[in-house]
Parts: sequence; structure tokens; C-alpha cells
Amino acid sequence: MFTFLVSQSLKNRLLVLAVATVLVLYGAFTVTKLPVDVFPDLNRPTVTIMTEAEGYAPPEVEQLVTYPIETRMNGLPGVSRVRSVSGIGLSITYVEFDWGTDIYRNRQQVAERLSLVQDQLPRGVTPVMRPISSIMGQILLVAVTSETATPMQVREAADFVIRPRLLTIPGVAQVIPIGGEVRQFRVAPNPAAMRTLGVTNAQLETALAQFGTNAGGGFTDQYAREYLIRNIARTLVSDLIEVYPGTEEV
Repeated sequence: MFTFLVSQSLKNRLLVLAVATVLVLYGAFTVTKLPVDVFPDLNRPTVTIMTEAEGYAPPEVEQLVTYPIETRMNGLPGVSRVRSVSGIGLSITYVEFDWGTDIYRNRQQVAERLSLVQDQLPRGVTPVMRPISSIMGQILLVAVTSETATPMQVREAADFVIRPRLLTIPGVAQVIPIGGEVRQFRVAPNPAAMRTLGVTNAQLETALAQFGTNAGGGFTDQYAREYLIRNIARTLVSDLIEVYPGTEEV
């Protein structure tokens, strides 16, 4: 066979040269069109669902949050695998799709299923899809420390100063602050006093929901001018708040 190929090539020199020239030109043209990726995407199209369930232990998160979400996601078209991690107050579900599927269509399908599973989750628990990223997407871990500021002040600086600026950098999909102390208002009702005053839990919940909110009242005309009317009730510091480590107790 090798002898036949060599002999036929020698007999048809011009044809061989022409074919070789065409292949070289085609190869040179193709090289200029090839995409170059230093860090190629090594994982399947994946949609990540994060659900915060504050106050729930890992077994409760697994049973009440993770399991309903996994059950809904298993029936999606094109899903190859569903993985999950349940921790203290946090559920992470990874929905992997087949190669070649459109990630935006996949996210649309996941969003439709999340709207159906919302009624099965505990009250106040809402699943959220993370931005599109891959296993090569975790670039940097930054530690913020201070010798004078409290852990709560350091966390607020990370949430409201550092994170917004990092998100303005092109190519950054998400910035997740962790650690420190998160500011919160904790209300400890007195059942005996509530029964004496005739205050119900529903009334207390409504009052807390309306606490610290600004309201608009339109405008009024006076002396050929328009004056805006608004009720400013948003409070940053209150004399009735006693500050404890990590919380603000009312």
C-alpha cells in the first residue's frame, strides 16, 4: 500500500502540490479564526441556586429546603445531574445540564421551576440563582482586618464600601462577603405585658414591618411654589436600643 501511494504521488506531482497548497492556505486561514482560551470552561453548563434559611440546622435545611428544590429540578429537560450542599442556614443546589445546551435557556427553565417550589418552602425562605460562572471563576479571596474597628464595622465596610467597588470591575460576576458581625435588630416581646395591654402578635409584627419607613404625602401649593410633603421615619440610631455584640436589642 505504501509503495502504491508513493508511486502514484510521483506520477501526479502537480496534483499533489496543488492539494498541499490548498491545505496549507486553508490551515493558515483557519488558524486566524480559532478561539484562544487560556482557562477553558471545564464544567458542564451549571445553574447554582443559593437559599438562605436563617436559624435552621443542617438537617432541617436538607429536609425543608434542599429536598423540595432537588425534586423540582430533577425533571427538567437536559438535566444530567443535581448536587446539593446543606449547611447551617444555607442550601446550595447545583443543577448540571448536558453539553451544548444554552445556559440562558437553562436558567429560564430553573426560574420557572423555582416559582413552583416557592409554596413548598418555609415562610421567608426564597431561593436565588447565582450569576453565570464556572469552576475556574473563583479568582481571589481577600481578608479585611482592623486593629481599631469592631467586627461589625469591618463587615459593614466590606458590604457597603468594598463590595460595590469590586462589582464595578469588568468581568467580576459576584462578590460574597463572609465573616464578621451582621447588624440586626432583635425584638424580645413580653407576653405578660402584651396580654395586659391587649396587643397581639399580628399587631406587633405589623408595627415592626412599618418601623423606620419613609412615606410620601404629595405636595402643597403655597406662595406660587410647590412644597413636597413627606414623613421621614427611617432611623439609624435610637436611644431605646441597647447594643450587644453582634446584635442590637430593642
